[in-house]
Amino acid sequence: MTALFEARGLQRRFGRVQALDGADFDVAEGEVVALIGDNGAGKSTLVKALTGNLDVEEGEVLFQGRPVHFATPHDASALGIEVVHQDLALAPHLDSAQNMFLGREIMRPGLLGHLGFMDTSRMREDAAKAFTQLGSAVRSVVVPVGSMSGGQKQTVAIARAVAWADKVLFLDEPTAALGVVQTRNVLDTIKKVRDRGIAVVLISHSMPHVLEVADRVQVLRLGRRVATYQASDTSVEELVGAMTGALDSKEGAA
Repeated sequence: MTALFEARGLQRRFGRVQALDGADFDVAEGEVVALIGDNGAGKSTLVKALTGNLDVEEGEVLFQGRPVHFATPHDASALGIEVVHQDLALAPHLDSAQNMFLGREIMRPGLLGHLGFMDTSRMREDAAKAFTQLGSAVRSVVVPVGSMSGGQKQTVAIARAVAWADKVLFLDEPTAALGVVQTRNVLDTIKKVRDRGIAVVLISHSMPHVLEVADRVQVLRLGRRVATYQASDTSVEELVGAMTGALDSKEGAA
């Protein structure tokens, strides 16, 4: 399987802490890759390095086989790469349509647009279509996000990212602190995004969720990838063993 997005030998140090120590990573088009590891394994640092939020000292990042350098998150976004962070980065006083187009507002045609008037109707219409395509639980595009449930907020954040990510979507602990029904909606959404041909990178501590939706699982420990498994051929016990070092540090079956 040809890698769509790849990292090779990334190095990053914070003072005396070696956050990334020759870290590798790869994901293919239309694939769900779970990125797992214990706290301090380097997951967040790797994601930041891959999405323009952090520079590395050594190593290279390749997109569609070509070396790339993202100076800012906007550089990654320009290539269709988006991230849904744990804090979701939503504006609670704005509705879901306004959040979806935050920073990418659609302006009214003609003079009104030049004067700064937004095309609110079109933004709400496009937002409603995006939620419908994902089978989301968001029932209204005019309700302030701050009044929504945790699952609905997560859906808005994912839908916003999917609207702009046509290549790679990073999801950082998307089911954390969600109830059973809300978690099921998020997992179903991940599958729908994958089925649209978008690569999904799932960062999660929930091994059952990882095994349910991922095609492959890549394990980080002490700033480097220590194993890669086919999700269908591994188990919770094996993954935990790789994360903690209970197993020999070696690549599993790719």
